[in-house]
Amino acid sequence: MAKKIAIITSHPIQYNAPLFALMAKESEIDLVVFYTWGEAVLGPKYDPDFGKEIEWDIPLLDGYNYIFLKNISKDPGSHHFKGIINPTLNQEIDAWGPDVIWVWGWSFCSHLNAMRYFKGKVPVWFRGDSTLLDESKRFTYRKIVRRVLLTLVYKLVDKAFYVGTHNKFYFKAHGLKENQVVYAPHAIDNERFADPTGKYTEQANFWRLELGINKAATVLLFVGKLETKKNPFYFRQLIEKTVGDGIVGIMVGNGSLEEELKKNAPSNLIFLPFQNQSIMPIVYRLANVLILPSNGPSETWGLVINEALACGTMVYASDKCGGAIDLLPPNFIFSPSNFNQRFDLVPAFNVELFDDYQKKFTYEMIVNSVLENI
Repeated sequence: MAKKIAIITSHPIQYNAPLFALMAKESEIDLVVFYTWGEAVLGPKYDPDFGKEIEWDIPLLDGYNYIFLKNISKDPGSHHFKGIINPTLNQEIDAWGPDVIWVWGWSFCSHLNAMRYFKGKVPVWFRGDSTLLDESKRFTYRKIVRRVLLTLVYKLVDKAFYVGTHNKFYFKAHGLKENQVVYAPHAIDNERFADPTGKYTEQANFWRLELGINKAATVLLFVGKLETKKNPFYFRQLIEKTVGDGIVGIMVGNGSLEEELKKNAPSNLIFLPFQNQSIMPIVYRLANVLILPSNGPSETWGLVINEALACGTMVYASDKCGGAIDLLPPNFIFSPSNFNQRFDLVPAFNVELFDDYQKKFTYEMIVNSVLENI
């Protein structure tokens, strides 16, 4: 008989929807996703970091069963603890009769309440990607209090599905034992970024011509919100140093630092606005190298690394990106505080790295981890 898994998560996310659809295909899994933000999250919504309304242009609700819960928060959203309050969540899940509940993120009122309610009744699984990368090395009072509180939270968890090395360290630092942590790598829909017919490459080459980029130029790419934690001025400074060297920089995104970044920008730096998901396989192919210089706080993984690698684009990422240590060789990881960093701006594409990525960071691996633990 199929095991009934109730996933509790805030809202449909482009990285998770294909995974849920893949899980739903398994005969051993009976899946329902409980979305706690409520139906108001559907359609365009204002993203304060991008500074504009965002609506994803790929399907997020196809191929799996889901329920939108009523959210009675006065300020609904995933930006604070009281942004998600669902008075009927536990009762609706109870009525469905799950064999497992799998909570994605605990820092919402309803999610934490569900973990408390179901602990000891059915196995409580957890999924999150937090790390200790932003934590002070000194044992401050605040750090000690936080460690104690988080240890109490994770006592409610029977198994935590960790996304990578730094995330595993985080879970174990908060009391989870080796037999409670299960590897389920941070993954994306690699097939959506693949280019078997070469159409994305052709479109990217045409776009480069439209942007006035010489065929012989080396293109460096920044993709993300133009906000402090993404450290976009590091990228701008890197491009400023390369004026006249056949290097072109492209910054893709919007955000609070946009106006300042554009002011007196170097001539070899091109700005493009936010690009939706269906365009991203082309965006990554505009470049020879993606640079992710994030300095945090809370750059827990950096899924643009996955996306770029899935497109065959090489990546340099900062050591403040939680996923860098798992996704990249050491010589492609740098310190965001080192403004004199030297990059090999035309690295030969590493076929072995690409093949390794395609084998190790897949939705299938996550599904297999689930099947092994139900």
